[in-house]
Amino acid sequence: MTNSIPVDGSVMDGSVSIDGQLSPYSHHGVHCALASSHVLLGGRLRAATIIFSPVSGSILHVAPGILSHADEVIARFDVGELRDVSPKVIMPGLVDAHVHLNEPGRTEWEGFASGTQAAAAGGVTTVVDMPLNAVPPTTTAAHFAQKIAAARDQTWVDVAFWGGLVPDNLDDLLPLIRMGVRGFKGFLIDSGVDEFPAITPRYIEQAMRVVEGERTVLMFHAEMQPHNRVPVYVEQSAGAPRLVRAAFEVGEDDDETPDISDHESHDAYVNGHESNGVLGKELSKANVVNGADDVESLERTKSSESLDALDLGMSASFISRAPAPVVELLDSHRAPSSDHALCRLPHNHAGSIQPQDLSHEQALALAKSPYLQASEPQFGRLARLANPNHDQLARNQLTSPLAKPLDFDSHKLLENATDPLSLARADDHTLDSVDATLYASFLASRPDSFETTAIAEIISCSMQNPRVPLHIVHLATHEAVPLVRAAQARGLPVSAETCFHYLSLSAEKISNCSTHFKCCPPIRTDANRRLLWRALRNGVISTVVSDHSPCTPDLKGLDKGDFFSAWGGIASVGFGLPILHTEGQKMDPPVTVAEISEWCSWNTAKQVGLSHRKGKIAVGYDADLCVFDPEAEYEVSNAETFFKNKLTAYDGMRLRGRVTETWVRGRTVFTLKAGHSRQALGRLILEPRTT
Repeated sequence: MTNSIPVDGSVMDGSVSIDGQLSPYSHHGVHCALASSHVLLGGRLRAATIIFSPVSGSILHVAPGILSHADEVIARFDVGELRDVSPKVIMPGLVDAHVHLNEPGRTEWEGFASGTQAAAAGGVTTVVDMPLNAVPPTTTAAHFAQKIAAARDQTWVDVAFWGGLVPDNLDDLLPLIRMGVRGFKGFLIDSGVDEFPAITPRYIEQAMRVVEGERTVLMFHAEMQPHNRVPVYVEQSAGAPRLVRAAFEVGEDDDETPDISDHESHDAYVNGHESNGVLGKELSKANVVNGADDVESLERTKSSESLDALDLGMSASFISRAPAPVVELLDSHRAPSSDHALCRLPHNHAGSIQPQDLSHEQALALAKSPYLQASEPQFGRLARLANPNHDQLARNQLTSPLAKPLDFDSHKLLENATDPLSLARADDHTLDSVDATLYASFLASRPDSFETTAIAEIISCSMQNPRVPLHIVHLATHEAVPLVRAAQARGLPVSAETCFHYLSLSAEKISNCSTHFKCCPPIRTDANRRLLWRALRNGVISTVVSDHSPCTPDLKGLDKGDFFSAWGGIASVGFGLPILHTEGQKMDPPVTVAEISEWCSWNTAKQVGLSHRKGKIAVGYDADLCVFDPEAEYEVSNAETFFKNKLTAYDGMRLRGRVTETWVRGRTVFTLKAGHSRQALGRLILEPRTT
């Protein structure tokens, strides 16, 4: 058995130096070997020695037991450096399938260099970059070419890419697939950035027809304001009929939904509740929608008998608004009531809301306000309404030089814009006394029903065309679990992920004014968190990702503490393994390293079409390895993160388990002792999917 030879800070502890070259301490062989008494193979920890090539980047052989230089296998494979890291765990590098690196265009938020260094420090060996928050977004072949140019020679881990699904880019989907994007993400609610508009269920169906037969997946930010039982009505305008979307309503009981089945009652409802202010009237004009889209929606969205008796964890009002095929699906797949026994909260209502903080009427008003629904408040429709300079700012943003900061002061934009809650109050005086610094106020504005409504629409699309895989990103509510489980039980290709923050943080522990905890969908209650863990461990949720979404500290607005004005998103890439290990040890039975690897390495590799080369330790696979000390404890500190902006919701949290080494294709990119390699050794994954 051979232990590592101590080296100074300029050379890694292993067979590869900080620059990825062979260490002078090697036995002059061309290959490397890493051994431990705890190597994760086939879902079990066992003693093994992994032999790999830093040249080809592949695993050549996996031998049982801890070998020494006297063993014939070591000589046969011409191994130079052989290291034993026992009793630490050697496991496959993590594949984080949901990361916003924001380059080009918003590199003051993050970038390929800083983001991938943070990933490497946490044992992540592959990240998949999201299409939005960069400018331009990855929605056309030309835009993707700009992103590829910005990323070259800047990545410490391997990087793959998602494309964007936005209105009017159906013709771009196949070219992007040929260029190597792993799939496409779209929003069913206002994304908050003009360059990435929301799409409709009808548009999803069109996109599914375009990509049918291709190796790809369509993914969705699944939030929608719940629509009424009559989602559209016909209005005569200048002699020509047009379809107008009905006002939204969020309620727990069906009898709270106003009757808007005729023109007169709809006008009374809109004029009395939705358009009191000037800005409200502007939004009412925007409610005129494409006729074809909503005729289809009207056909698919039908009221039905209440299925409350099924104890699905969803209210009768959701069931009445769900697409008819989804109601039938739920009726045929009754969820065990024990799945929701932990949650005692009223359905379709944000949890952790105390009567002294927020009344029931105020919670409903927050949830239905059109001014509060955007995922991010600063660069989208709200900014245009509130700030007369918005269009010029947007033009500057879209034409900013490649990989340079935006040409405007984001803090000045915040000061000039009317805050979202003030706009909502102008429309509905029920909100006059609502405190924007209370987390309960923000939570009420995005209840569970936002997610269940959107997911029901996604599943309805899958039922009409079950040949295209669909994926729900950052699932945050347990109420959607019966929907996803029923779809999977029917054999529909519908999958879901959740995030580290939804499994480790809870609304009850978020202090007022703590806007660095804001994300969309929001962090919900502790009871909800425990139910998400249950859905993860029983396989309904298949993957866990970071949804790393950083921004500059001024956009978080910590000085004001206004949750509605703050940019949403939690910086967390690289924290996932110790977070899941820490929280998992509290479970009964405790979560194993094998489970974490399945959720964060193997299943994510399958999701992005890389399971032929990443996600497990096996011959022929990339030598992407993470050395993890499950007993080490440390406290997260903003100052010690590798993010470009030193701000995370995990600051001060004590974690158990720490990554000590990260290897990407057989070369060391990070050690806890020496830091990062001097060279960016990651590659861009641009090969078209084959799985």
